[in-house]
Parts: sequence; C-alpha cells; structure tokens
Amino acid sequence: METLGIQDVQGRAPEGSDGRDTHVPADDYTPLMAHLRRQGEALGAVPVKTRAQAVDAIITHVCRHQKAIVRQIQVETGKTATDALVSEVLGTLDTLHWLRNNAPRLLKDHRVRTPLLLMGKKSCIWHEPVGVGLVIAPWNYPFHIALTNVVAALVAGNAVVLKPSEWTPLTGVMEAAVGASELFAPAFEVVYGNGATGQTLIEAGPDRVCFTGSIRTGRAIMEQCANAGIPVELELGGKDAALVTEDVNLERTVRGVLWGALTNAGQSCTSIEQLWVQESVFEPFMKRLCQHAEGLIVNRDRAGEADMGWMTTSFQADRVRQHWDEAVAKGGRVWLPLRTLPEQPQVLLPGVIEVTDPQCKLWQEETFGPVIAVRRYTDDMKVVGEINALPYGLSASIWCRDTRRASQLARRLRVGAVSINNVMLTEGHPGLPFGGCKASGFGKVKGEDGLLAWAHRKAVMIDGQKAMTEPNWFPYAPDKYRAFEQLILALFGARGWRKAWGLIKAALALDKSVRKDT
Repeated sequence: METLGIQDVQGRAPEGSDGRDTHVPADDYTPLMAHLRRQGEALGAVPVKTRAQAVDAIITHVCRHQKAIVRQIQVETGKTATDALVSEVLGTLDTLHWLRNNAPRLLKDHRVRTPLLLMGKKSCIWHEPVGVGLVIAPWNYPFHIALTNVVAALVAGNAVVLKPSEWTPLTGVMEAAVGASELFAPAFEVVYGNGATGQTLIEAGPDRVCFTGSIRTGRAIMEQCANAGIPVELELGGKDAALVTEDVNLERTVRGVLWGALTNAGQSCTSIEQLWVQESVFEPFMKRLCQHAEGLIVNRDRAGEADMGWMTTSFQADRVRQHWDEAVAKGGRVWLPLRTLPEQPQVLLPGVIEVTDPQCKLWQEETFGPVIAVRRYTDDMKVVGEINALPYGLSASIWCRDTRRASQLARRLRVGAVSINNVMLTEGHPGLPFGGCKASGFGKVKGEDGLLAWAHRKAVMIDGQKAMTEPNWFPYAPDKYRAFEQLILALFGARGWRKAWGLIKAALALDKSVRKDT
C-alpha cells in the first residue's frame, strides 16, 4: 500500500489525537498565528492568477495518490471504496478544478459603475485576503470538506490552520496534498486535537473560522467567536426532507431516495432524513424501497463491491439505535428492521420505518445514520408547512414529474438548496453555494459566495487632484441648499425633458455655488 507518509494504517487514532497536539503545545498557538499571518501576507502579495495556477500541483498530487487516499479514508471512516472515491476524491478534484479556473475572474479588482451624483470619479472593488483562516473539519467527509475549504482560503491569499476531527484525522494526508504546492505549503498548518484544541486555536485569534459539525458545538464556537469579534461560517447539519408525488417514475425515484438516504451510511448532513410519500403510491413505493434496501451489500470493500459502509463512530451508532428504538416504541410500523451485526456495533444494516408519532426524535432530530423514516401525505402545502416548521433548513429534494409543480413547492421551502428529481445534487455542483438557514447555520461554502467569503471586499473611490471642491463640502449656504432641492426633484421626482432640464438647472446652480466657495 502506498503510504504518502500516512501513519495509522490499521485505523488507530494517532498519538495525541485525544486533544493534545503532537507538534505544538496546546497553550502556545498565538506564536503559530503570528507566524502564519506573516506567511499569509507573503502569499497575499502573489498575483491571484499565480495562486490559482498553484492549485494544479494539488490536483496532480491527489490524482497520483488517489488509491492511498481512498484507503486511508476507508480505514478511518468505514466508508465503502466507492463512497470514498466518488464523494471524497472526485468531488474534491471537481471543486479544486473549479477554483483554479474561476478564482482569477472572481478575485480580480473590478470597476463598478459610478452614479450620476458622483460623476467624474472611478469606483472599484478590490479583493484582499482576510488574514489567517481556521478550518475545523468534521469526521463524516474528512477529506473533501477539509481540503476544499483550505484551498479556497489559500487561493484567496490567506494562510490556513486546519483542525481535523480527532475521530478521522487523516494524519499526514492534508500536509502531503497542500505541501505538493511550493507556493501554498508555507502558509498551511495542521493542528491535531479535540474540541478543546479548537477552542484554544480560536483564543489565539484567527481572522475567520469555518466550522462544519454539530449544532451544539457550532453554537459554542459562534459564542466564542462573537466575544472575540471573529467572523464565523457555520454548517451545522439538517433534517433534510424528500417529497415524492403520485406521478413519479417509481423505480427511478425509489433508487434515488435509497441512495440519498443511505450513501455514506446516512452520515451526511444532506442525507434524506424525512421521506414524505403521497398516499396513492405509498404502498408500491415502500415495497420497492424495502426490496432494494434489503439487497444492499454492507461492508468495507477494496474495489467497489460494497454499497454501504460502516458507521464511523460508536457514539453515532448508539444515537441511531436510540432514535430507532424510540420510534418503534411509539408505534412506528417497521417495514425493514434496523439490525446490528453481532460483535460489530458500528455495522448497521439499513432500516425502514413508517413514523406514526411525528414528535419522536427520529422525525424531529438529526439521526445521521442508515435509517429511512417515512410518512404518507395527501396535501402538498401541508407537507411544506411541516418541513418549514422544523428548526433545520439545509436542503431538500422534490420528486415530481410536473416540474412546474415541483418548482412552486421548492420556492416555498425554507432551505438553502433544493434538488428536483434528484438528491444531494446541488452540493455536487462546485459553482453553486452550499449552506443552510435556521439551525443549519449561516454563510456559504463553495461557488462564488464560498470563495469570496475568504476575501475582504474593499470599496475604493478614486478622484483627481483638481481645484474645484465638492458641492456637499463646507461652507453650506441657502443657494446651495436650494440647488440640492432642485437636484433631488430632478433625479427622483421627474421624467423625460423635465428631468433633463431640472438636472441642468441644478448642476449649474451647484457649479456656481462651488466656484464661489473656491
């Protein structure tokens, strides 16, 4: 097996990942921030076109070492080879390629049209680095989410500290990938540890924090950043719904829903966690769904022969079982039982249940596991109301042959993204922003919004050195006041020739007043 300098090939957590960093004392991150701030200043001085071209080295490295990267992801997360290859490696490369091609256009200085009131001046927006970014990555997509955020920040000219999850540290993987670029390597550091390490890193004063993880931790980070005046980006998960209408192609929709609910063993913030199926097709839909779910191969494979992998952590597997047991106890109709393999508590075989008590945790809270929770419905708008009543608002999917009907429903959903007749599709497009609303967090990653979030957008106005002063400068005078009254009426209260004539009169009056001042 190719190693890339990666340790822990047997899946043990690296030494020090219990919250103590193995390289830097936990109470000494302020010097690290100061060092990275200097490195960031040097990187930010490099033209954006050169920074974008530097992404090529990372892309080449990932392509060359994809087998080792996939294997290490599997060892630490329990994913199938296909999940690791497609969602982690392929998805990452697609995003890096998008950044490489679009960053020069999006980050370049550009002119903005100057309004009539400010005629004669040049208006610009300059994009400058934020400084030092702190990326706190999750355990469910430890390669994709970490590397795409890190590279976006670097391309924007920032230095970056990455704190991976202690559960999936991918020791050495990110250092090797970013280190493939001579330009980016000096401005990047990885600090291993747990939540306490993240808290200490924030205390050291980064200029921006990007966090992906649980609501509880996200709120604690938001409070800490607010007290320190640090901008923060939060992606905190969801309770994503799928709505299936009566006119769909049953076979395609069943397969799409199955994948959307169970890919990565359901451990995705945009997994389908609430499935609504219209009453008239409920029974045939459920029979097909269970038939396909029962036929899935659950294992950690080597070459794509398994469909669904293991749960990454034992505590998350316990949470899934607790949600399932409560829903069953509250009268849920089990269509396919959730099962645990003997002596392997992190291997769950997918379960399907019709929820009868909508107040159960399986229906109200993020479960994050291989469970499909379903309810039948008759009225589209009542379902939309129930979905919008959830505290979450990350994404949703609508399955409907009538795309006009689907689009109308999508517009009413209070979520960050909607896929129509597909699932988890928007986050697969590197040019689209990703992020939610309500308890699912705020801010965007990926796309134009995600890249520009790592840039300070500076507004600049340029005027010439001329003898004439500005009409709104001192001294004030009655004739200047009357001229401004005429200007307001001409600009905003008149049309056609009256507007043109009013502007001429106001301009002449203001010019006379200014010449008198000068």
